[in-house]
Amino acid sequence: MVLLCALWGLQQVAIKVANAGVSPILQGGLRSAGAVLLLWGWSTLRGQRLFARDGALLPGIVAGLLFAVEFLLIYVGLAYTSASRGVLILYTAPFWTALGLHLTVPGERLTRIQGVGLACAFVGVAVAFTDALRLPTWRELTGDLMLLLAGILWAATTVTIRATALIRVPAAKTLFYQLGISALVLPLASLAVGEPGIVNLTPVVAGSLLFQTVVVAFASYLTWFWLITRYPASRLSAFSFLTPLFGVLAGGVLLSEPITPALIAALALVAVGINLVNRKAAPLPKRVPEPAGAGTD
Repeated sequence: MVLLCALWGLQQVAIKVANAGVSPILQGGLRSAGAVLLLWGWSTLRGQRLFARDGALLPGIVAGLLFAVEFLLIYVGLAYTSASRGVLILYTAPFWTALGLHLTVPGERLTRIQGVGLACAFVGVAVAFTDALRLPTWRELTGDLMLLLAGILWAATTVTIRATALIRVPAAKTLFYQLGISALVLPLASLAVGEPGIVNLTPVVAGSLLFQTVVVAFASYLTWFWLITRYPASRLSAFSFLTPLFGVLAGGVLLSEPITPALIAALALVAVGINLVNRKAAPLPKRVPEPAGAGTD
């Protein structure tokens, strides 16, 4: 999960870089199209049947549509707001995930201490951006709203997987639903809104798109969906609070953005939050029965 969070943090920088040469919605569509072909080939080599009947078609379509709209909002939203603001707002998703699973999946109910851990981790993310946030313009507010809705849709996708027949299908097929539907929906959406398309495919832009396709959309998402079918999603989601911090580190290295003391404080808060969220409730002590006829002091 830590490695996945690092990759997802780099993704925010890659999207901003590729936006300079490829229109946002089309960029998302190209990424999904390339990744779904890789997934198809990988599944074929492993002998996994992606089209077998398993009762998961309807929830798979729902998850795919949620995924497609989520990334439409992410790609367009990052064209309106800064990467730091966007990633902070997007990663409110674990709150929506924890709430949704708490209400719909009995085995995913959060204890009080785990709720404190989620709050602590979020405070850490907020601290990381305290010195960077400023009063937004209307343009930034538009992007912020898009990223907030994307975070809610991300959570809805996770809840859909955990609460439906998708929980029983292979991770590759769950991802196939989402990549396949978004590969169809996003290019059509790009045409519908009249995007210019590919305007300047430099080596840097092409490399950013390749990274998003192979490393993020194919390898990391396949790993993520495998994880959430085997571990409590609310606890896994808590690790995603690390992603904005990795995004800041990537911005510092690749975009020469400053790394401040606030980031160090945020890392400590996030570490504490993750520890609390992953702490299991202590079992009740067993009562030792008194010997027959024993009295009390």
